[in-house]
Amino acid sequence: MGKTRAALGSTLFLFLAPGTVVVLLPWWLTGWRAGDWWPPVRVLGLVPLAAGAVVLLSAFLRFLTEGLGTPAPVAPTEHLVVGGLYRYVRNPMYVAVVAAIGGQGLLLARPVLFGYDVLAGGAMWAFATWYEQPALTRRFGADYTRYRRAVPGWLPRMTPWRGD
Repeated sequence: MGKTRAALGSTLFLFLAPGTVVVLLPWWLTGWRAGDWWPPVRVLGLVPLAAGAVVLLSAFLRFLTEGLGTPAPVAPTEHLVVGGLYRYVRNPMYVAVVAAIGGQGLLLARPVLFGYDVLAGGAMWAFATWYEQPALTRRFGADYTRYRRAVPGWLPRMTPWRGD
C-alpha cells in the first residue's frame, strides 16, 4: 500500500472509528452540556483529553510511517508497528481513547461518560484480545509473539522496549 493511500485510509478510519467513539457518542450522551462541578476538577479533564488526542494522532502517524498501512483491520500494515509509543504499550490508541473519554467526563462534569468509558474500554479490550492478538500472531508470527511478551497491552512499561 502506498503512503498516499495509507494516509487517506487512516484519515477516514480516524474519523469513523475513534471519531465515533470519542466525539459522536459522547456528544449524543451529553449534547456537550456541562454539569456543575468545582471548576478546577473540570479543568483537570483537559489533561487526559489533550494527552489522548496527541497519543491517538501520534499512533496513527506511526501506522502510516512505520507500518505502511492503516489501523483499520480491512487495510492492515505491511510491517509490525513497534516503535514510538508502541515501545511502551501495545495498545496506545485504545488507552488514548479511554483517557480522552474520561477527560471529557471530568471537563463536562458528566458521570454518564465514565460509565460509557468503562463500556468502551471493555469493548476495546475484547476486540484486542479476541480479534487483534490472534490476527497479529497469524500475520507476524514469532515477531509479534516476542513483542507481546515484552510489552504490556494496557499499562505502559517504564522503559522503552528495544526489541531484545
